[in-house]
Amino acid sequence: MGTSNPNGGGIRKFVDVQKALKGASYPADKADLLETAKSNGADDEILSALEDLPEQQYGNPAEVSKAVGNE
Repeated sequence: MGTSNPNGGGIRKFVDVQKALKGASYPADKADLLETAKSNGADDEILSALEDLPEQQYGNPAEVSKAVGNE
């Protein structure tokens, strides 16, 4: 069973994004989120999802998750 399922990976990605952003200070911009994710050892899939985020301030983890889910 593979971990990359393009049709059913939404929940997993949500959880992985939240784990990658553990300890992030909000509000945060995309660069801050990427730095936090890298320091938490996020994998390439999560880093790519964060790199695709719009350049803006994110006020809380829910805003990040919503933006990641809309890719």
